[in-house]
Order: sequence, then C-alpha cells, then structure tokens
Amino acid sequence: MFINFFYHLRDRGIPVSPTEFFALLEALDQGLHAASLERFYVIARAVLVKKVEHFDLYDAAFYEFFKDRPFTHPGQRDELTGQLLSWLEEARFLEDIPPERLAALEAMDLDELRQLFEERLAEQDERHDGGSHWVGTGGTSPFGNSGQHPSGIRVGGKGRRGSALQVASKRRFRNLRTDLVLDTRQIGVALKKLRRLTRDGRADQLDLEATIDATAKNAGDIELVFRAPRKNEVKLLLLADVGGSMNPHTELTSRLFSAAHKAHHFKAFKAYYFHNCPYETLYSDMARRKGESTLQVLANLDRTWRCFIVGDAAMAPPELTQPGGCINYFHYNDEAGITWLQRIREALPRTAWLNPDNPRWWGSYTTQLIGQLFPMYPLTLDGLNDAVEEVR
Repeated sequence: MFINFFYHLRDRGIPVSPTEFFALLEALDQGLHAASLERFYVIARAVLVKKVEHFDLYDAAFYEFFKDRPFTHPGQRDELTGQLLSWLEEARFLEDIPPERLAALEAMDLDELRQLFEERLAEQDERHDGGSHWVGTGGTSPFGNSGQHPSGIRVGGKGRRGSALQVASKRRFRNLRTDLVLDTRQIGVALKKLRRLTRDGRADQLDLEATIDATAKNAGDIELVFRAPRKNEVKLLLLADVGGSMNPHTELTSRLFSAAHKAHHFKAFKAYYFHNCPYETLYSDMARRKGESTLQVLANLDRTWRCFIVGDAAMAPPELTQPGGCINYFHYNDEAGITWLQRIREALPRTAWLNPDNPRWWGSYTTQLIGQLFPMYPLTLDGLNDAVEEVR
C-alpha cells in the first residue's frame, strides 16, 4: 500500500525521492505513527514534502488515496468509544419532518443537555437509528448526527441543518492563506485608504513646494525649507472566524488576509483567528491551536488601533450569550462570548465587522445582537470601502 502511496504522490506532482520514502518506512518501523492515520498524515508530510507550497497538493493527494480507509485517532475521550463512532459512521438520514412536530421538540437548557448526554453514553450498549432517545443517527434524539432536533449535540458526522448547540468531535481548522496573489490588488487598494499620514521625526526632508514659495517671496534668493517626513500612523488588528460555516468563504477571507499581510502602509499589523466567537484565547495558528490570551492581546493595544472582525456572526445563541456555550463540547468558556466582544469594543472603539454572508441572511438572533455592538458591512469591495471609512 505504501509503495502505491509513493507513486500516487509523484503522479500528483509532489517530487518524492526513494531516500525520503525509505526514511518514512523507518519511521513506521519505529512505530512513530502509533497506528493512527492522523499521525501517519503528519509524519508522512514531514518526511516526504520538502516545500510548503506543496502542502495543498499533499492534502488533496492524501485524501484521494486514503478516503476509503478507516480513520482512528489516539486520545479520543473514553466516553466516545470507537464502537459508538463506528455506529455513527453509516448514518441513517432523516427526512424533513413537519414543522408542527419539530416545534413539539422542546429545547433543553445547555447544562441539562450535557448532563443527559453523559448519562446516555454511560447507558448505551448498541447502535441506534431513527429514534428519539439514544445517541444515534437519523432520528429526533438530541444526540447523534444526521437527524433533526432544534437544540442538540452533534456526535461525529457532518452538519446538515446547522442547528447543533455543540459538536462532540475533533474540530479541525486550517489557517487562512497569506500568499494569495489573484484578486488581492483591489482589496489592498481599499485597505490603503486607512492611511493617516502625519509628519514625525527630524526635519531633514526637503519640501520642494514650500521651498519654491519661500524663494519666490524672498525675491529670488533661494530659501530651503525642510520638514519632518510624513509617516503612516495606522495600526490594524484583523480577527477572522475560521472553520464550520465559514469554510465556504475561506478563499475570499484568505484574499483579505493576503492583502493585509502584504500591505506596507500600516505602522503595525496583527492578525488572529477564532471560531464562531472570540473567547479567552485568540489564535495565531489555529491549526496547531497556538494562541495568546485575549486579555493580553487587548492590553498590548491602545485605542488608536483600528480593528476588522471577519465572520458570518451566525451561531447557536448559547455560544454568544451563555458561559459554557462554546460549540466545542470539550472546551468550557467561563464567560459568555458577548462579554468578550464587549471587551473588544471597549478596548478598540474603531472596530467594524465584515460579514461574508449576503445581507439578506443577517436576520439571525446572534447576527442582530453582534450588529448592535459593531457596525456590520458585507465582505465585498464596496462593503470594505464603507468599513474603511467607518474606522477612519
């Protein structure tokens, strides 16, 4: 199988050499992959792929080759056993149910939902599909996937209706690209309008127009006029939502990140990631979960900084309004997301929210609530120009 994988990578344009392939076999012989496909993915990329620009090719080739192989991941929560996850892999899908029946499914308090979920996991000993009680698929139970419930915990699978309060599975994120070239020029031109030029430093730069005026007024005797150089004083913070419902907007958001990273007209620039709502950590590398304390980030900025927040603002209400409402089942936020957004607003009053969704979809509760905190603009060139004028 691994020889075929070697040739598959070469066929997809990744220059893998036999020496690197033998190094990979040695790593496997030492058990570094820990019988995990995810660990194998990381080790194989580290050994076989020599250039960062080939990472995207590697991801596509790896998925193409291993998409039908079973996936295992070490360190899963004990409660989420491999047997339970295997039951949920072959999901039975639920047909749309009448609105009156859906309305009869009473939404539960998030804390009660989590407690009940733990109890069901402890009691369940077989696969279940199409019901309303156990952790299963294709039913109206609050737990499982591919079913329908107004407020539940999705276990594995893919989101279908976007109604889960929390997701009990590993959340995978990818950082936004900062090397995109196509279509970034117009965004860069829009961001350039943020410039605020002031004269600062020693007066050692010749002002030609002022010199001509002074010379003319001095009856032709040359009078040189020097001024301090003009410098841009704008400092920009960029916060971006990645993953989940933002995945369809990754390319567009990456263009904004690329333009901002390549811009030379900021005195200072910082960028961080979050998922759905900023909490106590802002991530500089979302894929590796490497981040900084949100409080520390804000403490290092002053009120002269401008800030753009990029996100669709659409999430389950508890993610924004309740402690412990974070969509990641394994992460507990002690303070509600709205509290952290209010802190950002207080620390950086010159903040605008850029929403990649069409404005006609901005009617959700969380979008409306966030729109009361920050002026919200569509992530289009016109919307970006308006947002720039707002924070100026």
